[in-house]
Amino acid sequence: MTPSATMRDRLLQDSPSRRIGNIAANLARMASFSTDDEHSDLVRGLAEESAFFVEWAAPSAEFALQLELLALQRRLVRWTRSWSSIWIDSCQRQAIRESAEQWARRLLELAGLVPRTRNI
Repeated sequence: MTPSATMRDRLLQDSPSRRIGNIAANLARMASFSTDDEHSDLVRGLAEESAFFVEWAAPSAEFALQLELLALQRRLVRWTRSWSSIWIDSCQRQAIRESAEQWARRLLELAGLVPRTRNI
């Protein structure tokens, strides 16, 4: 997937916290759509798009969040590079689904869009 300048410009019009919210929304979509075998291309496309969103959103984020975003971007890139083998393995796909859900929640918390969960 090649991102468009329009897509980048649109994302950059949003506030920094909303940019992070957009990434979290993509991750939640990835988790949701990964339950269906026929959505491989869609989920992979969301992962690729999210990696670009991270690249564009990171420079305006606070340093601690930049570090988190970098870790997420590395993970997204690793997933897309191994997509064929990941998608056919139900255990790996489940791991991606769970990881995407966790990352989405974490980003929403870091962006201040939802209250932080307490560890018990």
